[in-house]
Amino acid sequence: MVNFSLEGKVALVTGAAYGIGFAMAQALAEAGAKIAFNCRTQANMDKAMEAYKAIGIDARGYICDCTDEAGVKAMVEDIARTLGPVDILVNNAGIIKRIPMHEMAAEEFRQVVDIDLIAPYICAKAVLPGMMEKKAGKIINVCSMMSELGRETVSAYAAAKGGLKMLTRNIASEYGQYNIQCNGIGPGYIATPQTAPLREPQADGSRHPFDSFIVAKTPAERWGTPEDLMGPVVFLASNASDFVNGHVLYVDGGILAYIGKQPK
Repeated sequence: MVNFSLEGKVALVTGAAYGIGFAMAQALAEAGAKIAFNCRTQANMDKAMEAYKAIGIDARGYICDCTDEAGVKAMVEDIARTLGPVDILVNNAGIIKRIPMHEMAAEEFRQVVDIDLIAPYICAKAVLPGMMEKKAGKIINVCSMMSELGRETVSAYAAAKGGLKMLTRNIASEYGQYNIQCNGIGPGYIATPQTAPLREPQADGSRHPFDSFIVAKTPAERWGTPEDLMGPVVFLASNASDFVNGHVLYVDGGILAYIGKQPK
């Protein structure tokens, strides 16, 4: 029988105070895992702890910046002391800055790369020794369709997510001998509070142009939801994926497979 159970496992989900990260942490908890997560502000931590409590999850939260190597190391060590060594790492924390490349400051570009690429490296580095010792572990990097495609105003994000795809493959290549699987999840356009302004009806009642664009480009003809990512993250975190390594699972409603509709 295929084993999707995560009973007895410890999962660290970065940036899981809300949105996609929260949904993935919820899915892992419902499969039996003990949850640790981080965010960068006390205000978000307070809201997150209330939200986890409301759905019956006893999560352990940390105020930690994932670009701070010493802080991440200390967080992982504390998780090992209190919950047990990390069995599952989900590198979810990320940002995007929508700025035309010729107008973007190098420091803004670096900030996106630091959070979306360097931070997953730092977090993976922190958990790998424990996984190597146990000869078991799951690392899941939240990639993006921008790991494959370019689009105006997202040069830093696309560069970072493309790099994260290759970091995923390299972790799989380097640490597969220790029974560690590293895979990615590539969400499509997901309906969250952050994307709500892009889906609000116009003053005349018509759809927002970007909303129309995404629905037309998606064979499923809808935006994704955080719940659409719950099954995939449990699969990649469980023994069901023990021979899946270095793969990016795109949860995009078919966008990457679709050339789009012919104009009328």
